[in-house]
Amino acid sequence: MTELPKAYEPQIVEEKWQSRWMSEHCFHADEHSSKPAYSIVIPPPNVTGVLHLGHVLNNSIQDILARRARQLGKEVLWLPGTDHAGIATQVRVEKDLRQRTGQTRHDLGRDEFLKLVWEWKDKHGGIIFKQLKKLGCSCDWERERFTMDEQFTHEVSRAFVELFKEGLIYRGRRMVNWCPVSLTALSDEEVIMKPTKSKLYTIRYKLENGSGELLVATTRPETIMADVAVAVNPNDPRFGHLIGQNVIRPLCAAPIPIIADEHVEIEFGTGALKITPAHDRADFEIGQKNNLEIIDVLTPDGRIECPGCPELHGLDRFEARDKSVEILRGLGLLHKVEEYENNVGYSERADVPIEPRLSMQWFLKYPCVKEAAEAVASGDITFRPARWAKTYAHWLENIQDWCISRQLWWGHRIPVWYRKNAADTLKAAPSLDVSDEATGNIHVGTTPPADPENWEQDGDVLDTWFSSWLWPFGTMDEELRAKFYPTSDLVTGPDIIFFWVARMIMAGYRFEDRKPFSNVFFTSIIRDILGRKMSKSLGNSPDPLDLMATYGADGLRFGLMRIAPTGTDVRFDESQIGEGRNFANKLYNAARFRMMQGETDAAAEPAYTAVHIDILAKLKQLHTDVADALAAYEFNAYTQALYQFFWSEYCALFLEAIKNDLREGADPSARAATLGTMDTVMRHYLALLHPIMPHITEELWASLGFAAAEAGKPLMVTPLPDPSSLLQNIGEEQRTAAGTLAAALYETANRARNLKAEYNLATNKKVQFILKPSMNVDPDTASRLALLAGAETVGIEPAYAAEKGTPASLTPLGELFLPLEGLVDVDAERERIRKELEKIAREISKCEGKLGNAGFIDRAPADVVAQERARLTEWQSKQAQLTGMLSALL
Repeated sequence: MTELPKAYEPQIVEEKWQSRWMSEHCFHADEHSSKPAYSIVIPPPNVTGVLHLGHVLNNSIQDILARRARQLGKEVLWLPGTDHAGIATQVRVEKDLRQRTGQTRHDLGRDEFLKLVWEWKDKHGGIIFKQLKKLGCSCDWERERFTMDEQFTHEVSRAFVELFKEGLIYRGRRMVNWCPVSLTALSDEEVIMKPTKSKLYTIRYKLENGSGELLVATTRPETIMADVAVAVNPNDPRFGHLIGQNVIRPLCAAPIPIIADEHVEIEFGTGALKITPAHDRADFEIGQKNNLEIIDVLTPDGRIECPGCPELHGLDRFEARDKSVEILRGLGLLHKVEEYENNVGYSERADVPIEPRLSMQWFLKYPCVKEAAEAVASGDITFRPARWAKTYAHWLENIQDWCISRQLWWGHRIPVWYRKNAADTLKAAPSLDVSDEATGNIHVGTTPPADPENWEQDGDVLDTWFSSWLWPFGTMDEELRAKFYPTSDLVTGPDIIFFWVARMIMAGYRFEDRKPFSNVFFTSIIRDILGRKMSKSLGNSPDPLDLMATYGADGLRFGLMRIAPTGTDVRFDESQIGEGRNFANKLYNAARFRMMQGETDAAAEPAYTAVHIDILAKLKQLHTDVADALAAYEFNAYTQALYQFFWSEYCALFLEAIKNDLREGADPSARAATLGTMDTVMRHYLALLHPIMPHITEELWASLGFAAAEAGKPLMVTPLPDPSSLLQNIGEEQRTAAGTLAAALYETANRARNLKAEYNLATNKKVQFILKPSMNVDPDTASRLALLAGAETVGIEPAYAAEKGTPASLTPLGELFLPLEGLVDVDAERERIRKELEKIAREISKCEGKLGNAGFIDRAPADVVAQERARLTEWQSKQAQLTGMLSALL
């Protein structure tokens, strides 16, 4: 054993072990190993990212799984990597460029701007990995991947080319989410729905024949110039006679038809809906169904483009909204304006409202949808919690083609080239697919055409998710795939079940003809203690680096796992992270306590008693509880089982019960049994705890001499101790008897402490108990009982006749008496209890008065009435307890 400092300093210990693990390549996977494989790929954080609590939760769980798999003798590949994050990175670099030079990317040109992005990535892109290393994550850092790496880029191009040639990828004009700031299409994942205070404008649409008007409600009067119809529900009796007539469009006046469509909500607004196919998804579908014209009045950057309405032409969309209302009011066509709250889609990166926009984009018809559905339905891929399987299946049943193109410069450029003399014609064509390749005017391939000077490459890049869906196999070379694919587990958030998980499953079946993973564990969302989503604006999102500086990485991991139940959101409570640090201190001090006892006398024959056998039996059960919890991916149950065993069973009970065995002059056999048991418990326990608290367990494993017994190997590469070795020489009957006696001992000690507390005797007040035993109680048990109860002695007197008024408690070991002579002033104690009973009687009277009042019962809220009944029960219980105590003193 090596001496430990008095106080545990987590930063020193954590830095020490992180450095050693890395220098000894402890995390590196051997693809040639004969061990069974375990693999997991990290959900790649954005290259622009920094660590937040969601990352801590997700990666702590992955680390637990990886470290546990190593302990079970598996060859582990935990593959790290980052995502190029097309929009986020481009916005970040261009913002920096603008602040430094006043230039935009267009001033530099594509090639020079991309050089700038790569420079930024090389300088700033590894921040989050440095932070994950500080957390203790045991990734194979020597195999770090990036979605723009050469190998991965080739995989992305290969996937595009194969799918295009199968007819699954095509280009067409469709409705997409559009960001007017980033000037690109967005995936649904990149759109954040926010409740927004808006206004609902009710506008008069005059009937063309002059016989009246239709009132139409809208939140977007600035798009009226693009109206091509007004729709009503055919089942709405108010409007049936108007269907087929025309109204006059209020701005950029022109007659437009009144049409019938069953999707119009009768109860919403006025029941009449303006149809603007170019600027609303639902309107677009109605327009397609009714063969309506499409009029686009918005530029890509969100300005009005409508020369026929010069007052609005060129204005920003929100300026145009106010101006259009002013014009409508002047024309007498504004009926009313109401406050209105609705959900508006915002660009995740630019934080501006997105525009539904009709745009020429590349789309993918998903492959292997059937295989992906069956994999989860059959249980070949298991979702945890299981309820997410229904969400997944519903999405696959209603799947839509995927818009895979983005109007960015940073990303995987679409591997399509147009012959220069035909490029303009091809780009203007309404659609493009594999049939156009036969013209010889387009080239689709993983490499450019042989004569690149005659060709022009498509300017778009692929959606970041198009590269991410290849992640489980695209990050591995052939040797790694042969050993580690399919991967074992995936840990991710349920918010990307469609955008990443489902797509990876389809890609796995399409490109590898196999599932990409066997288990998917969906983590919870971390909220603050009030249940609010964490955000910088609310100031409720603590920095994990600050938490690690205060509580240590192990304290953060342990505390977070304790409050992370499976399937429900996590209510973050910093006090629980403090509990994680406290637990580390408790473990450290228990190890120091063991070290202070010195070495075991090899010549002494251990004499095991009930408390030794009991704690070893509980340790063996802990192995089972941990295995069961991890097999069920119940990480909080795993953490709580470890906490309960060590804090309550080992420290609070066992260590207190055996202290006499370690005192000077104690029986050598008792000392040998106790030290041997302590070593066994610590050896097994540190190994079981290691996946969640890797640093402190490594430190104590080495300091207690366990590493020396394993040829100096770190704990993280040492096999898990075999629980079958515990209690090998103890028969089942003896184990049962020991467990029964230990449980009786601990419960009796608890009753003894309660007796002391009832009479206000300090816990460290040495008293004398008398036990009238109901079973055989040997001197060893009596001695341990005195120690646990804080008693000077516990006398064993089978024929004891207690004096009247002696407090007593019926315990599993027999009737326990606490003679009060010399401990309390009996007269003063009787007076104290009488006064307390008078106070309680008054409180009971108040409660009974309220509960007997019919008016209170009828008018008060149900929870207030229930609270009053609970108070009455509590007071009555205390009254009964004190009455018994007073009776004992009379």
